Amino acid sequence: MEERKYLTTWKKYIPVIRLHLKKSLTGEQSFKLNITDFESAGDRGKSGYTFNIALENGKVTNNISGSAVARDLFEALKSDDTIKAMLLEKNVKISVGKSFLLTIKTTHISTYKPVTADSSSEEV
Repeated sequence: MEERKYLTTWKKYIPVIRLHLKKSLTGEQSFKLNITDFESAGDRGKSGYTFNIALENGKVTNNISGSAVARDLFEALKSDDTIKAMLLEKNVKISVGKSFLLTIKTTHISTYKPVTADSSSEEV
């Protein structure tokens, strides 16, 4: 069983992912991954390195159990406190295609704004 082969590789990308995740609030973001980084971590052969991760409020909502590359990316994301905070109250889709382009799309899931307590809103 392949265990965390790609975690070290993904951790190298965390600063870039953090930057693109922040920018994804205003539009889809993409950047090219270095295929050699992943091939040296483990050969995926014909199955390739392509995947999609759907996150809602910081939790994966699709099945990534069949992709070690995706599972390790999620591990790297949740180990970064800044990224964890950025994922709250958002839908984020992260995908990698055959051309090794990582794409991040972000949408807000909540328009809820907490009401500030003041004397006019007190209950009797």
